[in-house]
Amino acid sequence: MGTVKEQKRLRCLGLHDKARYPCPFVFQPVPTTMPFALSRCLLPFSLLLLGACTSTPPSSISVSEDRQCPLSLHSGQKLIISLPSNPATGYRWNLQDASAAQLKSLGPEVFSTPDSDLVGGDGISTWRFEAREAGSGRLLLTYQRPWETDVEPAGLFDCRIEVR
Repeated sequence: MGTVKEQKRLRCLGLHDKARYPCPFVFQPVPTTMPFALSRCLLPFSLLLLGACTSTPPSSISVSEDRQCPLSLHSGQKLIISLPSNPATGYRWNLQDASAAQLKSLGPEVFSTPDSDLVGGDGISTWRFEAREAGSGRLLLTYQRPWETDVEPAGLFDCRIEVR
């Protein structure tokens, strides 16, 4: 039937009738039902954990290239467009289409020179919008000199917008 040591182990584990040898550990039966107070606490805790798993969209999205498009926004979310610019050359970004039903402008274009204080240097042109009504639209900007209307733009920013 096995060695004495094996018989002791089987008896201790309860796999043999009436253990004659003392067991170094005691088995407790596993409860099959949960105490009522504990189950009442687990429900709110599990709902809290489930709520923490849902992600909220960021309050704003920053875009600097149209290859980051198309964009999906939630109503109330801010959209920040930042494009390289140098107005001293005569070139400007012109807002051609902003889907007024989906996007509300939060102010005029803002030009800044992040690296230097040189007048006439390269910089960044920034626009801020807020997503409004659900639907799809287009945000189109062209980079050209205002007096050269018959010339192809030097740059183009074309982005599809979806507001949910």
